[in-house]
Amino acid sequence: MYEPPYDAVMARTLVRNGLLVNGTGAPAHVADLVIDGEHIAEVGRGLRPDGIDATIDAGGLIVTPGFVDIHTHFDGQVTWDPIVAPSSIHGVTSLVMGNCGVGFAPARPSDADHEWLIGLLEGVEDIPGTALAEGLTWDWETFSDYLDALDRRSWTLDVATQVAHAPLRAYVMGRRGADPDEAPTDDELRMMYEHTLDAVQAGALGFTTSRTYVHRTRDGSALGTRFSSADELIAIASALRDAGTGVIQMISDAYQSTDTDFAYAELDLMRELARAVRRPLSMTVQQNLDTPDRWREMLDFAAGCRAEGLDVKAQVAPRPIGLLSGYTAGVHPFMLCSAYHEVASLPLAERVVALRDPERRARVIGQHGAPHDGMVGQITHSWDLLFPLTDPVDYEPSPEASVAGIAAREGRAPTEVAYDLLLQHDGTQLLYLPLFNYARRDLSDTREMLVSNDVVLGLSDAGAHCGVICDGSMPTTALALWTHRRRGDGLPLERMVHHLTQRTARHVGWNDRGVLAPGMLADINVIDLDALGAHPPTIVHDLPAGGRRLMQTASGYRHTFKRGVETFRDGNATGALPGRLVRGAQAASSA
Repeated sequence: MYEPPYDAVMARTLVRNGLLVNGTGAPAHVADLVIDGEHIAEVGRGLRPDGIDATIDAGGLIVTPGFVDIHTHFDGQVTWDPIVAPSSIHGVTSLVMGNCGVGFAPARPSDADHEWLIGLLEGVEDIPGTALAEGLTWDWETFSDYLDALDRRSWTLDVATQVAHAPLRAYVMGRRGADPDEAPTDDELRMMYEHTLDAVQAGALGFTTSRTYVHRTRDGSALGTRFSSADELIAIASALRDAGTGVIQMISDAYQSTDTDFAYAELDLMRELARAVRRPLSMTVQQNLDTPDRWREMLDFAAGCRAEGLDVKAQVAPRPIGLLSGYTAGVHPFMLCSAYHEVASLPLAERVVALRDPERRARVIGQHGAPHDGMVGQITHSWDLLFPLTDPVDYEPSPEASVAGIAAREGRAPTEVAYDLLLQHDGTQLLYLPLFNYARRDLSDTREMLVSNDVVLGLSDAGAHCGVICDGSMPTTALALWTHRRRGDGLPLERMVHHLTQRTARHVGWNDRGVLAPGMLADINVIDLDALGAHPPTIVHDLPAGGRRLMQTASGYRHTFKRGVETFRDGNATGALPGRLVRGAQAASSA
């Protein structure tokens, strides 16, 4: 562990001669920057300040604000993990949890209620229930209690959270709240409003909800929030209007349903909510394989809302949203084959030996069979969308690099190619299956999203989907891919840094970060852009109770500062934990 050679709290640090990309979208320029305590003291050329404790020569490097990730699911992990990886490894210095209507507060103080909430997050966000059962401290009941519990902790980065609809509904309505066909009474709506108002006044950043069929509890049940009426959503979210602060985040099936009438009804509901509450609202927008152009309609909808004076944005990702497939992961193409299941419970080393046996190989491949419908079919048969991971990971791989492309080139069956690839590196090889934002086998449509004025960057889901998705590295891709794109036009460095910093910070009401300017928080990344990249994810067992998760490291991050304290150097944590709970919107700091 790196030990800073200066007082981490009181240090005055000079960052010299870096290419400053200040977060506003303004042209990058070479300049110096002075950190004094928690804030940036000076920015300019040729600074020679007195009393400097440490100097960083950033010549040939870029200097950016720390990244702000507004869509994570670290709600449980932050109660036991001060590092908050993988986000902290990828330049994130501020994050927002409590997304998609799920979380751990409020929570009635009973084992049954705690177990239900664990099952909720295990099902919706693929976070191991055993890890949550061992790691969660449950030193809270109400949402304000949860904020107080977080306030007793510190991390490498700042943390904020939002009121999640599903636990709120269950807290007020009991088991009826978990039933999507049950509507709250007037008294229950009033109670949910009051709980939300109390939470926002205590520092919750907003209110979130889920309306997608994909989100299900551990036992396969739909979320109680799925069919919530406009009246219910307005009743709860009006607490934000009355408090004069807070944002709304929601996921709906509008972007992926093939039923156009349903999709437009969902958009109408969002418009009604935005009109009634008059608070910023973001909606999940991804390019689905079955509805490859719906995202354009949703961005047009957001633009129409903006013309009406409503702050509605599409929350988008800078790369494909994909599953990781492998024998150490949660899914792979042969997961339905009985010949595989005969050895599935063996330790990995023994399983690999068994799978390399020619007779078993022939049996597994022979049992692969016809494709199923839906996502299972995509996981097991999408050979043209299944790619071996490179180092650094190529998040815009060409068709020739797919399993289907390799099979055609080598004159083999795709099943044989996939089977053999998954056995590489002693069975730890992972394959990448981009399910969203890759319908046209490139990122041309994603580029269109990123140049829109009606989007905000998000959807990393960092802290969730521990066995199949590892998108907490999205900030790294946002810079590395789009400033050095190989398969088409890239995007300016200044725009991508703006997406990761000021734009996300301002969306949630944080005016004290996201820009390199005097008086702003000294949340800073010093990056070797030419070396920037995300290494292939690997499976680690470092959650409580030995729980499994995907972890992804990066290259190119030379220094990361949080509130003026260096938290990472050359990818290694320094041991400093200057991060804290951020309660609500933050006013701009004064120099």
